[in-house]
Amino acid sequence: MNRIKIELPLDFHFSTTIQIRVTDLNYGGHVGNDTFLSIIQEARQQFLLSNGYEELSIAGVGLIMADVAIEFKKELNYGDTVKISVAAKDFDKLGFDLFYKLEIINGLETQVTGKAKTGMLCYDYTEKKKVIVPQEVIKKLSYL
Repeated sequence: MNRIKIELPLDFHFSTTIQIRVTDLNYGGHVGNDTFLSIIQEARQQFLLSNGYEELSIAGVGLIMADVAIEFKKELNYGDTVKISVAAKDFDKLGFDLFYKLEIINGLETQVTGKAKTGMLCYDYTEKKKVIVPQEVIKKLSYL
């Protein structure tokens, strides 16, 4: 079986932490794929807010997820504190990729528990169509 392999960027300029709640667990007793997506959505929103944006309002346009890839490395369990680092890369005319590195914090050590990538398109929700990425967004999120 071919496995998804996500090449993470070398630099992350944003991170946040989230503690796993009992309601985040599935019938297997660990975080399921649906909750993993919710965790990266929360990290994405915090990343955008740290840059003065929201998912529905980045320099006058919205964002819509075009695709997602997840590489699971280790289970997340109740009480785990997870550091999620986020970076924007690969900008093109209509969108960009967001990369996520999830690490369990255990004292001073961290262990990678998962990687993810979401393809984000700029979107006009009123017109229901894709739009060009504002230059302000490229400049602000790419940390060039």
